[in-house]
Amino acid sequence: MRNSHPTCARLTVKRRRNSGCDRLGVQTNVRRLFWVVIAAIVLYVVLDAIAQSLPPHYSPIKDVESDLAVGPYGYVMAINFLNRGALSLVFLYALAETARSNGGLSRHFRIGIYTFGVWAVGAIILAFFSTDVPATPISWHGAIHLVVAILAFFGGAFGALMISLRLGENEAFQKLRGSALLIAIVSVILLFVALATLTGPVGGLTERLFLGSVLLWEVIVAFYLGR
Repeated sequence: MRNSHPTCARLTVKRRRNSGCDRLGVQTNVRRLFWVVIAAIVLYVVLDAIAQSLPPHYSPIKDVESDLAVGPYGYVMAINFLNRGALSLVFLYALAETARSNGGLSRHFRIGIYTFGVWAVGAIILAFFSTDVPATPISWHGAIHLVVAILAFFGGAFGALMISLRLGENEAFQKLRGSALLIAIVSVILLFVALATLTGPVGGLTERLFLGSVLLWEVIVAFYLGR
């Protein structure tokens, strides 16, 4: 894939400042996108808390997050799904642009980005197909929600892992690799814990821990590349 900013990685520190590139060779406008991502994740947490506090007052320990999109105020969680999908797409765009400006995207790095894209697109789809809350019959939209959610979860965990494993290939990401890889491994572990306990008494808690780990991974990467 052609480097869209071929000069950034080759400029001196002084010339990078004058040309709109930072110390890592990241274009200033791209760097700002990482802060947009962090702000959107903060908004996600706020909206999730608001949805949780509204009727019908689902349990954050037992009931999964998707249940928040069912009920009189379900639109709050639906908006939050769209927020999660949009912020993740912006994150991937900024990450890809940063990699291009520092030597290009390797095949394996691109695969990781595409895999994480399933997490992003999946969140957007979830907003339009509500889940089936416990003790209700399985519906067509609930079945779609379940399948998409599982695919999105795998995309988030393994996309983060694949990207983290390849961070060392790029100058801009080398110091980030250790912390990003650690959180990605935790996300994969939490993914399987969440799936194993999904219908149990702590299914809501384990799912939220998994979702939080993926969002934390995005925050760590975005903060490092955005500062």
